[in-house]
Amino acid sequence: MIEFESVTRPPTYSKFQFCLLYLPVRFLSMCTRMHMLSLRRLALRRTLLQYHRPSSLEGSFTTTFPASPANLHGSLPAYLSRSVHLRRERHSMASRQPAWEQPKKLPGVELPPLKIYNSLTRRKNEFVPLDPEGKKITWYACGPTVYDISHLGHARNYVSTDIIRRILKDYFAFEVKFVMNITDVDDKIIIRARQRYLLAQFKSKHPTFDDATFHEIHAAWKAYVIKNLGLVPVHTTTGDFKTASELAYKNVIEEKSLDGTTAPGETEAKIQMHLRTAQAAADGLETFSASRSTPQDELYAKVDDVLLSYLDDLYGSQIDATDHTIFVQLTQHYEKLFFEDMHALNVLVPDEITRVTEFVPQINTFVEKIIEKGYAYETEEGNVYFDIDSFEQDGNAYCRLEPQNRGNQELLTDGEGGLSKKRSDKRSKNDFALIKKSMPGEPAWPSKRWGPSRPGWHIECSVMASAVLGPTMDIHSGGVDLMFPHHDNELAQSEAYWLGEEGCAASNHTWVRYFLHMGHLSIRGQKMSKSLKNFTSIREALTLGEDGTPAWTSRMVRIVLLLGSWKDGVEITEGLVNISKGWEEKITNFFLKAIDIELSSNDTANNQPSPSNSLSIALEKAKKETDDALCDSFNTPSVMQTISNLVTEANSAISNDPTTDTTSILSIAHWITRIITIFGLNGSASPNTTTIGWEGVSIPTPAQPVIYRLSQIRDEVRRQARAKAVVPEVLEKLALQPLPATPTPENQSYVTAYQTFQSQVKTALAQSVGIESELLRLCDLLRDTVLWDQDIYLEDRDAPLPALVRPLDANMKAARAVKERAAEEKRLAKEQRLAEEATKKAAVAEKAKVQPQDMFKTDEFAEWDANGVPTKLKGGDDVTKSRRKKLEKEWKAQQVAHDKWKNEQK
Repeated sequence: MIEFESVTRPPTYSKFQFCLLYLPVRFLSMCTRMHMLSLRRLALRRTLLQYHRPSSLEGSFTTTFPASPANLHGSLPAYLSRSVHLRRERHSMASRQPAWEQPKKLPGVELPPLKIYNSLTRRKNEFVPLDPEGKKITWYACGPTVYDISHLGHARNYVSTDIIRRILKDYFAFEVKFVMNITDVDDKIIIRARQRYLLAQFKSKHPTFDDATFHEIHAAWKAYVIKNLGLVPVHTTTGDFKTASELAYKNVIEEKSLDGTTAPGETEAKIQMHLRTAQAAADGLETFSASRSTPQDELYAKVDDVLLSYLDDLYGSQIDATDHTIFVQLTQHYEKLFFEDMHALNVLVPDEITRVTEFVPQINTFVEKIIEKGYAYETEEGNVYFDIDSFEQDGNAYCRLEPQNRGNQELLTDGEGGLSKKRSDKRSKNDFALIKKSMPGEPAWPSKRWGPSRPGWHIECSVMASAVLGPTMDIHSGGVDLMFPHHDNELAQSEAYWLGEEGCAASNHTWVRYFLHMGHLSIRGQKMSKSLKNFTSIREALTLGEDGTPAWTSRMVRIVLLLGSWKDGVEITEGLVNISKGWEEKITNFFLKAIDIELSSNDTANNQPSPSNSLSIALEKAKKETDDALCDSFNTPSVMQTISNLVTEANSAISNDPTTDTTSILSIAHWITRIITIFGLNGSASPNTTTIGWEGVSIPTPAQPVIYRLSQIRDEVRRQARAKAVVPEVLEKLALQPLPATPTPENQSYVTAYQTFQSQVKTALAQSVGIESELLRLCDLLRDTVLWDQDIYLEDRDAPLPALVRPLDANMKAARAVKERAAEEKRLAKEQRLAEEATKKAAVAEKAKVQPQDMFKTDEFAEWDANGVPTKLKGGDDVTKSRRKKLEKEWKAQQVAHDKWKNEQK
């Protein structure tokens, strides 16, 4: 409340003059309250006034003017000038980040020239770890809130984080201690767990979808529409909803902003989600009204989403939350699915995992210390809030990451959680919850100080990271959407806790040295979000489709992310996906060539490439470019281009001369294998692997000695048969060659293929004729059936190159399936054509049996001539000359057909 009473108007000044004096200080505050300026201006105002203010804007505003009217009058121009200057200063400070001190490297410590883009400075800063020896790194990453399945947006965050972690560990050789949390209690989890529990109860109480069920669900639908789609008329029925909603939200449906003036944003995405949900439920209710025989599961599938929030609004607070089972079952289920998805994406397991529910006592102790230091306060309602004003008044900085969002009530409200909107006991609406008093229907943990309660969202990471990593860490990371308020609040409360502790600064303590934020992944301009239900789940993306191929593979996800900057947004487009597929195919084909060269060049095993040849020079250039790029804040797009360019040079050398410098080719292949393995593109292989290529480019290890030798035998058999120059003695000798490996359960199917082919070749050689064609048939059978069924393909190439032995991949299988379907469709089409031709031929033959004299003896005519050609119609009229001429022509044709038929019967 503004205390006008604290300022006395000098008697020589009118009220109007006094207001002019008062206006520069008061105007922005009064306009904000009286005219409700936009949240953006409100955020700006608060950010600026925190740095230059007479007193707290959240309480009463008081100031003192000179007592003398003369002095007051004389100070007016200066006062107005200062006001203008102050507003300009505040504007410039709106996006200014607090100072960040570059860590100093200790003498004698050797570090790579690595620079990392740091969200705390919005610049690339030289990376210097806390470890005095410069070898160890401490890293805390914000993990998932486990209340739903993970989607590709999550993959963007965790895979990009994994790539950087691997580079630090395997390229720069740091010892990385990587800690990640699991948020297993927060407002979203509580709401989702209650909703699932209440929905299950509802279905249990309504085992059949009857009239009573219909009416309650209809009420839920109505409430959902009123709450989320306010432009739809209140009295709209389920039958009219489609028309009414299309009219009310025409712009949104046409992919415009709500007012039709700009591109759609997150607000429009939410409206689209609500429209889909409401329409599905309306369709379900209409289906029930039209047919009571519709399967119950089908109906519930359409209406579940409108029931969830409705049931929670009615009964959520009545749940017995003292039993945490309702919540634990949800979080444990989705945590398990999350780590399964991470395994499928080849994301390394964290060195340590922390869960909020396992740290509640430590959280309470942590918060108590913040209160003792004067940076948090308890309320009569039992909540504990962080006191931003007190924190800043002691010279500490708040909003280190996104000062421009300070005071953004939409972000602040979202950060406090959906169950906290009704809490109104803060001193300042910018303060944030550290401890929340548990309300009915919410899980609670005991506290001697503030009773049954639960942690706020922001405090969890501060406590867990501090407990595991101490007062300062090297790296903290998360998605870019966590910068404000989550990470800004984390920084403030963590710094508040550690201020003045042993080894810590008395003000502006450094809790995080380098803050890394991964960019969003979006489709058609919208980030993927659980709340918007516009996501593709990770397991859905990796599942095989009808054509036998998945929409995504683990490797493809990584390649897409490696092709872009980790800190920038990634827009998934068809073009980007095609580029990633092309890059993968190019590298795969090079690996296959290199493996083939390695198999046929055993004598090069200990040779070193000449440092002066072009390929060796290209390799050294690529190594230098890669090192420069990775030191430049993990610039993987540049490395991916470097690898592609190097492969182009190697391929060109191979094409120009298949017997080119094989040692250099193999050196390139081994180096590329190391880099792609560091990037996580090679499964669980070690970066120090001596094997060329990535996972899936070679046939299974048990198959290799047997199948490689079998392919060589087949190559010679096929060469002689195609040249029609079979030398039986040579082929018989090949057919008698012993097994190159001892039979084991792991290689038995390959051994069987080897021995069967040898036996078949011997049998073919015993034939007196057609030996070449039979041998070619056996070679095709081995390639197209025997080995294909074991996921191995022999890719025949022009002489003198041998067949390329490679594993089958999903694309090859899909291509063959398409080919087989096309052949089957062609066969069926031919059968149908032949059947139609046979039917037509049978009809012609049946018609030919009729004598020409009888063919027109129908009710249409009354008289005929001697040959049976009609002369009069049924009504007595003569047949016209033109028609008679046509009938005579048909008669003659029938006579010819009939005579032919009679001859065929003899």
